[in-house]
Amino acid sequence: MNQQNPQFDLNNIKPPDISGKTLKIVVGGILILVFIFSGFFTISPEEMGVVLRFGKYSRSASPGLNFKLPFGIETVIKVPVERQLKQEFGFRTLRAGVRTQYSSSSYKDESLMLTGDLNAAQVEWIVQYRITDPYKFLFKVRNAEQTFRDINEAVMREVVGDRTVNEVITVGRQELADAVSVKLQKLCDQYETGIKVEQVVLQDVNPPDEVKASFNEVNEAEQEKEKLINQALSEYNKVIPKAKGEAQRKIEEAHGYALERVNEAKGEADRFRARYNEYKKAREVTRQRLYLETMSKVLNKIGRKLITDDKASGILPLFNYENGGINNAK
Repeated sequence: MNQQNPQFDLNNIKPPDISGKTLKIVVGGILILVFIFSGFFTISPEEMGVVLRFGKYSRSASPGLNFKLPFGIETVIKVPVERQLKQEFGFRTLRAGVRTQYSSSSYKDESLMLTGDLNAAQVEWIVQYRITDPYKFLFKVRNAEQTFRDINEAVMREVVGDRTVNEVITVGRQELADAVSVKLQKLCDQYETGIKVEQVVLQDVNPPDEVKASFNEVNEAEQEKEKLINQALSEYNKVIPKAKGEAQRKIEEAHGYALERVNEAKGEADRFRARYNEYKKAREVTRQRLYLETMSKVLNKIGRKLITDDKASGILPLFNYENGGINNAK
């Protein structure tokens, strides 16, 4: 029972006999695998690779399959140069989608600002940008993203501080965003950040929660004022143009009447001149014709009359006694 089976005797176990040639092949294969996996790398189409040799900039790698020195001699930093990036100020997005979820934390240290008329405003905005120069982005400025955030806050506070609270909250929002975009790009170029600012979007601009109720009351009063002014202007536009139109009509009628009377007077004057010219050519004939024409018109209107010669001695023969009546001769 105490006799051990020589098949399971540990003393008989020996390491396999590996020759030096086999060991070299194994080590060489491992080195080749390490060389392959650590020497080749891929850059996606929207990225650019920055190759560092012992931590110093060496070259840039284009999209596709590239090679670098293995064993940590060269390292690669991939920079998304074709992707639009964004930074949020005054709020944070937890999950984007149809119903976007935002962080409930307060970021008033970023959003609370003082306007030019010494009012407070809570400004939330988004900056969309691209990295155009990976070398400048990585090596010209230490922690370029944080520097970019600091520049954003400084520029936004400067622009907001030059405007009234009404401009910031209502009518001047687009102009404010454009001014911030221009100043921001100027500073990015000055600091050589390698960043191109594409758009500044004001997400939400409101008065602070502590004064929001009072601010809303002021806005309601302003709106009521504008409504009353518009109503007054509406009534004014109903009455005044009508009165002006009526006055203009009367003036035009007066001008027409005056023109008519003037033309009639000119016509009468021209007709009189024409008759006078004819009268000067034959005064006696014209005088006799005018007399006869005038008497013809007058006698037709005065009724029955008996006209006799002033030398006649009697008028009885002139009466007509026929049918028991007297017919007067003209």
